Amino acid sequence: MTDASTGTTAGTPRTATTTPAPAAGTRGPLALDAGDAARVATFAALIAALGMPGSVALFGNAVPITLQTLGVMLAGTILGAWRGALAVATFLALAAAGLPVLAGGRGGLGAFVGPSAGYLVGFLAGAAVVGWLVDRLRRVTFGGVLVACVVGGIAVVYAFGVPVQSLVTGVPLATTAQLSLAFLPGDVLKALAAAAITVGVVRAYPAARRTGRPAAADRTAS
Repeated sequence: MTDASTGTTAGTPRTATTTPAPAAGTRGPLALDAGDAARVATFAALIAALGMPGSVALFGNAVPITLQTLGVMLAGTILGAWRGALAVATFLALAAAGLPVLAGGRGGLGAFVGPSAGYLVGFLAGAAVVGWLVDRLRRVTFGGVLVACVVGGIAVVYAFGVPVQSLVTGVPLATTAQLSLAFLPGDVLKALAAAAITVGVVRAYPAARRTGRPAAADRTAS
């Protein structure tokens, strides 16, 4: 006998339709959970803390040397592109709101129209590039992370910072670029430190690098 309301024959068991559950460990590239939010806040605080020792102003250069670039590199290498950039964006938002989180206790919108404005924007792009490059390493090695930090944490930051500094100060671009070479030795040391710290952290705690890629923990250096 056929049930007119369901179109099935009496006594015939119904087959339940189920939706397959997502594979365990799979996370969207932009997914954020409570742990991610805590990491983002921690690295935003780290970048701010690295500005507490102050800054060193070199003769003839309107932009000071700070340790905060190290925090930007670490945000990218450990948090990945999206979360690293989000940590830097959080830090910049705090600075724009007037909190004295920039090197030397500075804060406020004035910093985003001064000679350092391009470098601050470069922090955001640099963290994203560093994270993007590290995310694509087959294994998290010192050499691979160092290259990512040099490209994203130095070259990309300079690419934003130098032209804006030249525009704001009125100093020719070539002269500004020459003055910016004074930052290079210190930035290379920061890149070396970031690579060493990242490899050490990932070896000790592979879950620290949560990038939304399920095999991330399997790509650590042996």
